[in-house]
Amino acid sequence: MQAEDVYYDEETADEADIVEWYAKRPVTVSTAVATGSIVGAFALGVLTAVGALALLGYMDD
Repeated sequence: MQAEDVYYDEETADEADIVEWYAKRPVTVSTAVATGSIVGAFALGVLTAVGALALLGYMDD
């Protein structure tokens, strides 16, 4: 038997399913980690805005 002779669409009674689907466990994050990520994202946004304004002020001179 060669590779071209194998057909994967044919089902047999003794075949097992290759893929089994399981429900994913919900993501759990502690309150401290969630708060830290929100504060960090806000601080990064503030630093980006201040940097952009400083760059625009520098370019005007």
